[in-house]
Amino acid sequence: MVNRTLRNIEEKMGTSIEVLKRELATIRTGHATPALIEHIKVEYAGVPTPLNQMASISAPEASLLVIQPWDRSSIQSIEKAILKSELGLTPAISGDIIRLNIPPLTEERRQELTRVVRKRVEERRIVIRNLRHEVMDELKKGERNKDISQDEHKRALEQLQKLTDSFIANAEQIGRDKEAELMEV
Repeated sequence: MVNRTLRNIEEKMGTSIEVLKRELATIRTGHATPALIEHIKVEYAGVPTPLNQMASISAPEASLLVIQPWDRSSIQSIEKAILKSELGLTPAISGDIIRLNIPPLTEERRQELTRVVRKRVEERRIVIRNLRHEVMDELKKGERNKDISQDEHKRALEQLQKLTDSFIANAEQIGRDKEAELMEV
């Protein structure tokens, strides 16, 4: 029971870290990356569809994204969705492609984005701690019901704390890396 519970919680904590990585990939740095816009939902045939399912997105230069829609009729919808997003980017349509110039970040915007990164990391730390509390309750219940011994309970709590600490440290390192990337000029 204990091993299965710890494996499950390790998986959930790992998923939480993956979510953090995806969230931070959408935060704009001075460099163009397809992850910046691929999550944008575009109204296509009455259905909100992620941009990466409607077009190929490439970064031929450090400050340029090129979007090539598979369906030419969706260009206007893509343009509208990009303008509505909070990225502050203005698309330039030329023929069958959409170009997005990524302007350099101002110092003020870098500070603002750093605060967003810290907030996201803190949210993930809270999620990881909440997962830990769920397992602690489950282990306590197992001990009360005599499913596990006191020694097993104590060892499991120690393992759980080590797991929690390592995942929180991982989340913090990912946050520090993103902050360093943001502060790069």
